[in-house]
Amino acid sequence: MTPWDALQKAQERGLDLVEVAPGADPPVCRIMDYGKYKYEQKKKQAASKSKAHAATLKEVKLRPRTDDHDLDFKVRGARRFLVEGDKVKVTLMFRGREIVHTGLGFEQLDRVKAMLADIANVESTPRLEGRFMSMILVPNRDAIARLERARQQAEAEEAGGEAGEPAEKQEAAGEEPGAGET
Repeated sequence: MTPWDALQKAQERGLDLVEVAPGADPPVCRIMDYGKYKYEQKKKQAASKSKAHAATLKEVKLRPRTDDHDLDFKVRGARRFLVEGDKVKVTLMFRGREIVHTGLGFEQLDRVKAMLADIANVESTPRLEGRFMSMILVPNRDAIARLERARQQAEAEEAGGEAGEPAEKQEAAGEEPGAGET
């Protein structure tokens, strides 16, 4: 169709003739409401921005002599932050003469790193800044997605297994399903 004919059709319909692919041979044009098209593009862009999660930095504070249970509790919180897509800063605070034993601090942070190794990568290695020792962990997106898929699959299997279980038990006992229910 000639450009003149296309322009005439667009004007008859009260729409616009928009060049979609100028690099093609011949150039490709569409008859559309250009204002509506721009509005829809803007809405799509705004929707994709609102779905995007900006990674914020969350902090978990420890001490060199934090006990195992307390450490597990803190790591559970850090794990939740990582699964949500946030970075985690693990900070170890030294008080008084504890600063002399920085080795204990490095060991504590290594334990945390090992506990979260399945879903996190180390962005900044442990370093001492005054009386604080800290490291930053970032979520490993692939590992988190794999864990989420495994969790959903386990839930689906569990839900499917529970629904068929009572009837199978009754059949194994020689009863008809639903026979003992009144």
